[in-house]
Amino acid sequence: MFNLTLGVVFAIVNFGLFLLCYRLFGRMGLYAWIGMATVLANIQVVKTIEMFGLVMTLGNTIYASIYLVSDLLNEKYGEKAAKKAVWFGFFTLIATTIIMQLVLLFDPVETDIAQKPMEMLFGLMPRLALGSLCAYLLSQFVDVKIYSWLKKKCPKPNQLWIRNNGSTLFSQLLDSFTFCTIAFLGVYPMEVWWQILLTTYLIKFVVSAASTPVLYIARSMKVPED
Repeated sequence: MFNLTLGVVFAIVNFGLFLLCYRLFGRMGLYAWIGMATVLANIQVVKTIEMFGLVMTLGNTIYASIYLVSDLLNEKYGEKAAKKAVWFGFFTLIATTIIMQLVLLFDPVETDIAQKPMEMLFGLMPRLALGSLCAYLLSQFVDVKIYSWLKKKCPKPNQLWIRNNGSTLFSQLLDSFTFCTIAFLGVYPMEVWWQILLTTYLIKFVVSAASTPVLYIARSMKVPED
């Protein structure tokens, strides 16, 4: 029950900060959020928790906000702006992975307290990053394309929920399967791997569906011009 309650609070905080970032910094804030979210999601995903009797990883909430950003960019600024955000997140994750692997190579002093925790946290990052990069690029570009297609088929302002949830329904399934296969297959027993895959997809989609009102709010906000 504690994890469930905290999870709800966690989602509210994440989406509240997302709205604040957009309100203060406009479109540039969305690109900044993409960069931050891709890095934090890959750090959080190392931690596994139990909810509803199932094993799941953290990182799903803030990762779902990446779809929120690309959909908002597509909605207000067009497909080109959404694709730019996808590439920005891709570069951020690659740069972070390279830099942190170099950080781990430095010989620490005897009194250092950070090396081992950092090795535990970032030692898995190359595999996690590979899985995330493949899943991220594949699913995000699919999401952008489906959203653009739905934008033509369902263009009315009150049909935003169709565009948002319709694009994430398939793209997040593709993302979850790709990431869990590359990052966790062989790391965990198969029954745990299936639980992580199932819960990863369900949590991401539930969070994305729940974020639909956030998207409506963000679309109507007055933000700084570029």
